[in-house]
Amino acid sequence: MTVVPLRFKQGFCRLLWPCLLAFACAAASANTVKIELGSVAAVPLPIDAVTASVNGEQVLVLGGHAIVGVALDAEPGPRVLEVATLTDTAKLAYEVVHRDYPEQRLRTSNRRMVDPDPADLERINRETATMRAAYALRTPVTTSPVPFLKPVAGRHSSVFGLRRFWNDQPRSPHSGLDIAANTGTPIESPAPGIVAVTGHYFFNGNTVMVDHGGGLVTMYCHLDTIGVKEGQAVARGDVLGQVGATGRSTGPHLHWSVSLGGVRVDPERMMAVLNGLEEE
Repeated sequence: MTVVPLRFKQGFCRLLWPCLLAFACAAASANTVKIELGSVAAVPLPIDAVTASVNGEQVLVLGGHAIVGVALDAEPGPRVLEVATLTDTAKLAYEVVHRDYPEQRLRTSNRRMVDPDPADLERINRETATMRAAYALRTPVTTSPVPFLKPVAGRHSSVFGLRRFWNDQPRSPHSGLDIAANTGTPIESPAPGIVAVTGHYFFNGNTVMVDHGGGLVTMYCHLDTIGVKEGQAVARGDVLGQVGATGRSTGPHLHWSVSLGGVRVDPERMMAVLNGLEEE
């Protein structure tokens, strides 16, 4: 049997170490959760995790996962999820990745819906402040939002994230999911919550916002009629109102927005992520 001198073993380790390090980095990168712009993902947490946060902002924790959302205008790149456990703290890496969204061109004969008058702008600013306050709610989760259901059946007439042009003028990307349905079709709450906002808004028409706790807030726009009151508790499946075409709308449909930690995310992806937890 040939005995290899120690110096050759050390040399071999020095040659092998960069390869092992590269392999470990590649494996870690492959296992890192990647979240597209405007999307949401469930990041697995340590078994004794208590809370999770990003940049000091607590995120929704359900079923042993942190439910993390990413804004449409976020910068792609690495991020860190800070986790507090029963005995320690941990940092989990995830990555924000780019996604291209298609454009959509819409037309309206109502000039004010594209170029609002000064009085309209004052109203719009007041309504925007009200919506932002609702999106900023961080109430406790009292009842799990799982399963998270589609509020109305129908064709998806305009998906989330579209780069929109109204009368050929660029506007903000589409921050919700449009579901085409007949006027009067009941709109059901996808999960338990408290009605945070009701009202008739300039662009949104008749509007309802529901706080589901943990920074999860949903909004329903263009309603024909509103069937709930602010402060009212709603269960999963309770009727919030009826589909309509109020506000800036080209026809009867529901505009459904989902906000997570103040960030508008893809409602279809949110349903997939939350309902995926139920299957585990």
